[in-house]
Amino acid sequence: MKAQPDADKTLSLILSRLDDMKAEETVTIDLRGKSAYSDYMIVTTGRVNRHVGAIAENVAKGLKENGIKNIHVEGLPNCDWVLIDSGDVIVHVFRPEVREFYNLERLYTQGPGAAKAIAAKAI
Repeated sequence: MKAQPDADKTLSLILSRLDDMKAEETVTIDLRGKSAYSDYMIVTTGRVNRHVGAIAENVAKGLKENGIKNIHVEGLPNCDWVLIDSGDVIVHVFRPEVREFYNLERLYTQGPGAAKAIAAKAI
């Protein structure tokens, strides 16, 4: 039985799989020291629903093959936005319009003030 890889190895594995699957506009956000639940977040895009699903399934398969247990996947039935939580690394695979709508990168890269500003606008 393989030992569970560390966060950097997991990140490398996922980025390699995303590249193999021709995922687009992949962004890695370093959450170390900012989040208690994860070290990295990856946001990427698939061209259409089928591409999003294929990317997500390929990443999940790669994680399992490399000894990562308890992978949590949500969103596969619709494939507009699929979340893969491997513990150390969280992956969001979006269709382009859905990614643009939620704009997760902005929320996580502008710091804590951005979340407050976005929440204030929503009220």
